[in-house]
Amino acid sequence: MMKSKAKPKVAFICVHNSCRSQIAEALGKEMASDVFESYSAGTQLKDHINSDAVRMMKKIYGIDMEETQYSKLLTDIPKPDVAIFMGCNVSCPNLECRQKENWGVDDPSGQSDEVFEDTIQKIEEKINNLKERLAEK
Repeated sequence: MMKSKAKPKVAFICVHNSCRSQIAEALGKEMASDVFESYSAGTQLKDHINSDAVRMMKKIYGIDMEETQYSKLLTDIPKPDVAIFMGCNVSCPNLECRQKENWGVDDPSGQSDEVFEDTIQKIEEKINNLKERLAEK
C-alpha cells in the first residue's frame, strides 16, 4: 500500500490579512490546491476583506472571497510548512517552518483598479511559480 504524501500547508501573511494575503489564499486554492493547501493570516485584524480586492477577484476570476474567506490571525491557522510574507513593511513575524519567502508585493489598497489588476497578476505569477517548485519536491 502506497502512503500518500500530505500536501504542504502554505501561509500567506501580511499585516492586516485583508488584501494581498487574501488574494494569494484565494488564488492558491483556485490554481494550486492539487499541490498545496492555502491559508492566509495577519499579525493584526481588520473587520473585513478589502472591498476593492473582493470586487476585482470577482471581476477577474469569479471568486467571491467574502463567501469563502475571513480575516485571521496567525494563531487561527494550522502551522505552515511554507510561510510567504507578502511584503512586510514592518517586522515580519518569526514563524517556525521549513521554508520562508518574502514576495515584496506592494499593498494596492486605496489605489486604482489598474494597480489592483497588476498586483493580482503578480500574485498569480508567484502562486504558479511556487506551485511548480513545490510540485518538484
